[in-house]
Amino acid sequence: MIGSADRPPAVGVIGCGMVSHAYLGTILRSDAVRLKAVSSWTMASAAAQASRYRCAAMTTADLLADPEIEFVVNLAPPSVHHAIGRAALEAGKHLYSEKPFATRLEDARDLLDLAERRGLSIACAPDTFLGEGSQRARRLVDRGAIGSVIGGSVAMLSRGMESWHPNPAFFYRRGGGPLLDVGPYYVTQLVNLLGPVAEVVAIGTRPRDIRTGREGEPIPVEIATSVNAALLFESGANVALNLSWDVTRHRRAPIELYGDEGSLQAPDPNVFGGVTRISKGGDWEAHGVESAGPKIDPAGLARAVRLIGQGVDPISGRPLGADCPLGVGDRRGIGLLDQVESVQQDRPARANGQLAYHVLEALLGLEASAEGMGRVAIRSRVARPAPLPEVGD
Repeated sequence: MIGSADRPPAVGVIGCGMVSHAYLGTILRSDAVRLKAVSSWTMASAAAQASRYRCAAMTTADLLADPEIEFVVNLAPPSVHHAIGRAALEAGKHLYSEKPFATRLEDARDLLDLAERRGLSIACAPDTFLGEGSQRARRLVDRGAIGSVIGGSVAMLSRGMESWHPNPAFFYRRGGGPLLDVGPYYVTQLVNLLGPVAEVVAIGTRPRDIRTGREGEPIPVEIATSVNAALLFESGANVALNLSWDVTRHRRAPIELYGDEGSLQAPDPNVFGGVTRISKGGDWEAHGVESAGPKIDPAGLARAVRLIGQGVDPISGRPLGADCPLGVGDRRGIGLLDQVESVQQDRPARANGQLAYHVLEALLGLEASAEGMGRVAIRSRVARPAPLPEVGD
């Protein structure tokens, strides 16, 4: 039993970077949980977020020691996901982690094993596949709208993080790159649509050893920045995956699936909304409506990040905080809300740790293949997450 009859379970958030605004806004908008505290590696940033979102600022040690906090959201950098996740589980807290789950498969397995021994739940971003756009695509696939899926294509191609991010250097270190940073969105949605991955193969390249940040600073590159890959799913579907931070512009769909009765274009799984399109050989038929809001491009992202860093909502121009409806990245954290409900209902969370582990194994397999390991078998298996109840298309 979590929470009490008159109070929902308390949540503590570790990490007060830019993505925390979306999580904190989602948590505060929900009656299912109660935001109690935030912590960060600097108390100044924790105090600023606590003031904006009406909670306490604590050291990480104090947050983990607080007996009232039952769920911990780990938004720290990927390099410390394992250490902080382990500390949260050892403190008896359910864990929700930002992606990637860990940067090494053995660390991810350590967290799963510890959670099982302690009788605790683990869930992990991305939770965007729970958004209405991705869920609509899932329902259409499940209904056989394009027949049996035999193949597909995924494209996430951009100029790279320095085109909009103020501090992009860590994205180009080990544990980063397009595979581990944005790959989880696309592979998680593919598993949601098609089931588990059986085998992967990839070629990776690094056109530049040094990149240049927005202020002209040199950024050493340790990882492949362009990866062309293929994923063979247990279902037999053969999907091409192209991830790159070396592309100026393109016109490819984020996800296309090819069935024996038609083709499907799914929305970008890096957002929550979007339109799914179906063709049976003729014109594309749209399902859903385009999400309202500004166009997200490098210039728009750079502007939004700059304003968020100044404590200003980039959509309304109002100060960020509990009363400000965020328009960029809002709803991140709905996976946490589903996790809380899953513990109450004694069922698997949809964005569960086993799913995160399987996706991480596939991504690390792609990384190993891109570094010369050839075809890599994926040993873990995971059930597709249960779809959300249908509200209506």
